[in-house]
Amino acid sequence: MSFVPKKQAFNSKINAVTLGTGDKATVLGGQNVLPFYTFDAPIENKPKIGVEITDAGMELCTTPGMQAFYAGCATVADMAKRVESMPGASFVCIHLEGADPNGENKSVEECVELCKSVAAATELPIVVMGCKNVDKDAELFSKVSEALAGKNILVLSAREENYKTVGASAGLAYGQKVGAESAVDINLAKQLNTVMTQLGVNAGSIVMNAGSAAAGYGYEYVASTLDRIKAAALQQGDAQLQMPIITPVSPDTWGVKEAIMPESEMPEWGSQEERGIEMEITTAAASLACGSDAVIMRHPAAVAAVSKMIDALI
Repeated sequence: MSFVPKKQAFNSKINAVTLGTGDKATVLGGQNVLPFYTFDAPIENKPKIGVEITDAGMELCTTPGMQAFYAGCATVADMAKRVESMPGASFVCIHLEGADPNGENKSVEECVELCKSVAAATELPIVVMGCKNVDKDAELFSKVSEALAGKNILVLSAREENYKTVGASAGLAYGQKVGAESAVDINLAKQLNTVMTQLGVNAGSIVMNAGSAAAGYGYEYVASTLDRIKAAALQQGDAQLQMPIITPVSPDTWGVKEAIMPESEMPEWGSQEERGIEMEITTAAASLACGSDAVIMRHPAAVAAVSKMIDALI
């Protein structure tokens, strides 16, 4: 007798959240099966990859591969336009790390003008990542959401300390999508989603950032949290955990010693750029396998590799 596999598609599904407008708009989520379980049911919206560029512009491009890809780009807007030609890229993530009051402390006005220039340069959907200072981010996201009204951007992220300000401005006043960031804990993720919806933000406008880490750096906590969130959303039908998940991979993976240690200091480790690429690929692939609906990456070679993996599995 031939083997007949048992299908495991669920009645519940992950919310489908659209970023951007027009032909280049992209959809996160929408599936009713576990990650890459295409043998149970079709996955309509495959996982997406966003490309991180920062307000530092070409200063971030420290590896030969990145320098070659962005060659000739004079501004951050030029880099955003170049991302359109990167195989596998579905959206642009502008990281405003220079706004950190403990760093360069760039003004909100300067950051807003930068985001406007990026929006004018590319038709790809835009994700705006803050500087991790809750007060500065609240102001940043409010002003950027106003300046890019109608662009259907995603701001990353509202946190427990500033979700009221970010949710009310980005989500309610200007109709943007809002990231809900929690610290690698399913209960914290659910609690933040709950209070965001109680505030009035539509559940269909929320994307979760449930936490991240580079592979090998406590990543097992990230993996188990993503697994538990997806299981609760689909198997248990928990509506407060059915928001799609986005994981910013690049800031973590390009900050660990394997990616930044010069080859001159650790020759036995081999090429510094190759190490960084491999760390980014490994972490992104693991995040997608555990339940992320989108990952944010940096290196063109890493983006291409993970994009091929997605296409091969969907």
